[in-house]
Parts: sequence; C-alpha cells; structure tokens
Amino acid sequence: MIKITFPDGSVKEFARGTTAYQVAESISPRLAADCLAASVNGATVDMTRAIEEDASVKFYKWDDAEGKHAFWHTSSHLLAEALEALYPGLKFGIGPAIENGFYYDVDSPVPITEADLPAIENKMTELARQKEALVRTEVSKADALKTFTEKNDPYKVELISDLEDGTISFYTNGGFTDLCRGPHIANTGAIKAIKLTSVAGAYWRGNEKNKMLTRIYGISFPKKSLLDEYLVMMEEAKKRDHRKLGKELELFTFSQRVGQGLPLWLPKGAALRDRLEQFLRGVQKEYGYQQVITPHIGNKDLYVTSGHYAKYGKDSFQPIHTPIEGEEYLLKPMNCPHHCEIYRSKPRSYKELPVRLAEFGTVYRYEQSGELHGLTRVRGFTQDDAHMFVRPDQLLEEFEKVIDIVLYIFKTLKFDNYTAQISLRDPNNKEKYIGSDENWEKAESAIMKAAKDKGLNTVVEYGEAAFYGPKLDFMVKDAIGRKWQLGTIQVDYNLPERFDLTYKGADDKMHRPIMIHRAPFGSMERFVAVLLEHTGGKFPLWLSPDQVVVLPISEKFNDYAQEVCEFLNRNDVRAQVDDRNEKIGRKIRDNELKRIPYLLIVGEKEEADRLVSVRCQGEGDKGQMKLEEFRDYIAELVRRETEANKMKTNE
Repeated sequence: MIKITFPDGSVKEFARGTTAYQVAESISPRLAADCLAASVNGATVDMTRAIEEDASVKFYKWDDAEGKHAFWHTSSHLLAEALEALYPGLKFGIGPAIENGFYYDVDSPVPITEADLPAIENKMTELARQKEALVRTEVSKADALKTFTEKNDPYKVELISDLEDGTISFYTNGGFTDLCRGPHIANTGAIKAIKLTSVAGAYWRGNEKNKMLTRIYGISFPKKSLLDEYLVMMEEAKKRDHRKLGKELELFTFSQRVGQGLPLWLPKGAALRDRLEQFLRGVQKEYGYQQVITPHIGNKDLYVTSGHYAKYGKDSFQPIHTPIEGEEYLLKPMNCPHHCEIYRSKPRSYKELPVRLAEFGTVYRYEQSGELHGLTRVRGFTQDDAHMFVRPDQLLEEFEKVIDIVLYIFKTLKFDNYTAQISLRDPNNKEKYIGSDENWEKAESAIMKAAKDKGLNTVVEYGEAAFYGPKLDFMVKDAIGRKWQLGTIQVDYNLPERFDLTYKGADDKMHRPIMIHRAPFGSMERFVAVLLEHTGGKFPLWLSPDQVVVLPISEKFNDYAQEVCEFLNRNDVRAQVDDRNEKIGRKIRDNELKRIPYLLIVGEKEEADRLVSVRCQGEGDKGQMKLEEFRDYIAELVRRETEANKMKTNE
C-alpha cells in the first residue's frame, strides 16, 4: 500500500500502482471525469500514470493552467496525426502546448496554406470522435533512434540525439507515435471543438541558419460554446490589434531600411510616450527617486561581471570592436549593471540609504525575426527601470512603496483585474540559487508580508524565483480577458555581491546593500501596445494624443475655430481644427473614428457668444459652454483621472 496526501492535508491509502484517475474516482466519478492531469509530488503527469510510492497528489481541471496545457498538448498530437494522414511523407519538428492553444512545426512535401486548414480541422474532429487513448511507452535511446531513423524523420532523430538514455518516452494516439515527455489527457474524446487559426514559417530550433518549417497554430476546447466565446474574443482582438490602431492613430511605424524590430515613434506616439514618462517621473519624484542617464553601450567586461553576458550573450547584437586590439563593447541588454557602477562611484554611508536610481533606459536584444511582433516583441526597447539599494531593515518598507506605485499606475489606467504572483525558490532544489538561507528567508518573508499588508490577490509559485532572489509579478487581464505580465518587483542579493557594493554601517563596519529591481511599465513599447489593445485606442483623457477637435459648421467659422484651438492649446488642452470642406455630420463621424474624446462644434451662435457646443465620445451632446468653462472642465477631469487614484492607493 502507498499513502496519498491531498491538498487539504488528508491522507488515504491505496494499492501501489493505482493511477491518478483511480484516486480521483475514489473521491467522485464526476471529479475523475473532469480531471485532465494530475500533480504527483510536484510533477504534472497523465491521469493514467501509475503511482508507485507515497505521494502528494493534486488534480487539474480545464480551469487550471496545467489542465489546459495537457489538453492542448494532446491536441497538437491530434493535429500531427491528421497531418500524417493527409500529407504522406511529412516530417515532424516539435508540437507543444502554448499559452493559448498549440502548434506543430512540420516539413511538408507540398505547401500547406490557410486554405487547407478547414480540411485538416475536419480530419482532427473525425479522429477525436474515435476517442483514441494516449498510450505512453518508455524506450531506450537506441530503440528511439531506430524508430525515427526508419521513419525517415530527421528532426526527431536530432532531438533524440541530444537526450540521455533512460529519459525517453513515446506517446501513441491511433496510428501516430511521437517523441514526447507528456503529460496528456486520457483520450482524444474530450476534444469537442477545434479551430486552426493560422499558418506561419518557423526556423527549425529557432535558428535562422536552419530550414524554414511550416508552423500550424490552433486551439481546442472541451465544449463548442467555449470555442464560440473564444472566436468572438478574437474578433474583438483583431479590432484592437495595436499594430492596426497604431497606424490609424499615427503613433508609430517600422521601416525595413531602419531595421526589423526597431520602432519609429511618430509625433503623436512620441507625445503619448512622453506623457507616460512624465507621469511616472512625477510619481518617482514624490517617492525620492533620483533620475540618472547611462550610455547605450558598455564594455563587455561590465556584462561579464553582472552575469548578463552569459544570460543574454546569444540574444545580443554582436560585439562592437574598437581600434584597440581585444577591446569589445556591447549594446546594453540591461540597465542594472550601469546603475551598480553609479552606486559604487563614491563611498556610501548607512545614512544615505535607500539610494533610489531611476532611468528610462533603452536596451537592445537580438530577437529572432520570426519572434518579432509589433511593439510587444522588438529589438530595441526602453525600460522604466529603477534600482533601490537598501539596508536589510529597509527592505519591507521600500518594497511596499513600489507596490503603491504599481497600484497607482494600474488604477489610473484602469487595469482593474490583476493578480500578484509571488515567485519563490524551489525548497527541494536550493543549489539552483545563490545566497544564504537566512537572506532568502528574509527576502521571501518581506515579499509575502508586503503583499499581505497591501491586501493583494496573490498566488504563490515555488521554483519561479530568479536565481538571485524572489520576485513579485503583476499579471493583468485586459478588457477582453487576455492576460499580460505588467510590472515586476525583484529582490536581488546577487549583483551587490558581484559588483562588491558596500556601505559603512552605524558600527563603522562595511555592509552589503540589498538591491530591489522594479519596472511598473516593463517596457514603454510593450506597455503602449497593451494599453492600446486594452482601451481599443480610447485613451484616458489625460493621455489622449488629441483631447479635442474643433469642428466649424462651415468655412465662415474657420477663423473662430482656430481662435478656440489656440486658446485651448495655450491652456494645456491638446486641440486641433478639422476645417475640411465637409458636412458637419461627416466631420463628427470621422473624428469619432479617430477616438478623439471631445468634439467642439462652432457656428454663428458660438462665435457671437464665445461658446462651444460640446460633444463627448460615447456620450453624445453635453450642451454649450463658455471657452473658459470648457477649459476648466477638462482640467478638472484630468486632475481626477491622475490624482484621485493616488490618494486611494496611499490610504
């Protein structure tokens, strides 16, 4: 017999070799039917895997990320089975589950296009209805190589060659067998709704020197209604695509001559980004941050010292060689090493700490061209970076202040649905991390206490800490339910040690500070992209590139429209005039499509009495106002948007 411990702490005995499915069934047949995968001693496995020793067991359903992962992993194998049936001679790369769905990379003897996807979907549905079991077998390396060599599948042979003997498993569904670690759902019958979404090119193993394979993306669900909801969301996502909105609103562009993944900010986009920066600069000033500026390049030795060269070397641009033999510089991949050098530029006393250094610093990483995507994945981006150098007794207070800043930003920009993920080290694998147990315990308890003090909705993830310390990541759901990581706070004992950072304590001895990394936006590029899609381009009034457009009813009133526009701009209200020779109804429609918050209509009566007729985006007519009254009205709305949330956060 073996003992099974459940999440509530209860323990039951079962015969050795009992499967996770049988354990669930002993609790409730309905539970067993709903479970897609299980955690056995921390490892996610198939429900059909036998449990051979005492174990802690947890079950995963569709609503759990692990459940979806197993479901979509099985769907990728179902896709591969359908492709093998439809395209004889096809060779297979990899087919993982991803955040939303799955894909499979294939080398096809004939082109596969989006026009072919419906036929592939139909074949997948036909196979799913056969309720094919996912059967796992463990094989030797020699047998695995023999299987795929005989099948003439060179990509699988290459993958197997990199594996150690004794670690290789196959999964078979129907007539298709794949090299795979799992986990999978029990059989394909649970897959009730399938949508193949796109076809793209992908270099084998992400290397541009390798062959370009065909990547087929898809998503699947246990109910058709869930697929219908997803398709509605995707239609809305297309309307909100930041690349489409960025073009319509004239915010940014890209140029092949400048280079892939290097955005060009147009005047309206630059003004929008500047307002975001000034907003955060103002908050940082209140919290005692000092602004610094560091170069776009640094000596290679700087990044070797910090450890970033080892981490980002492959994803960095090639070193810049100077006329001096052996001297190399890199485009900077991170700002933190530069900030460490600023800290150590002079002796520090315990009385000076905390030292808070902030920078909107541009960094560069050579992302593969196939991974680039609008502003969300670029090769040059600006981080709203800051680093605090604190004494141990200051860690908790400083961490809570950073949480205040993040929450203020979220509330001001109406990111109301978020979860804080507390990422801790793996207690069973401490050798992956640096630093003493004492320091780790202090850092982890500080993060957990800070999150509790602030009343955050938290989840704890063991093993997700950085190698140098635990962190708090803010996971935000946007207006249509998609999840984004925005904002991160990390505690770091590593860089102060690597750079030998010190301060003189009250005891006249030298001590090492603790470093807090924080970036509430993350990067300006990605944050603007997420904000664009979250708002659908309808920015808050204080942030909107154009707050007001003045619409003269006819050419006779163009001069008054210009006078109104100039008055507003002098009073910090961003305004423009639409003096096209068009009917007023057309002007209203066109400018509402541009998502301009306020439309001011002026004609004979307005000119005579120095009035404007006010129309608000999404709310219609607001009546007539004096120019000074409208100016004050806008100023008060902006004040409420940017200041009221700060007061609520600090309370």
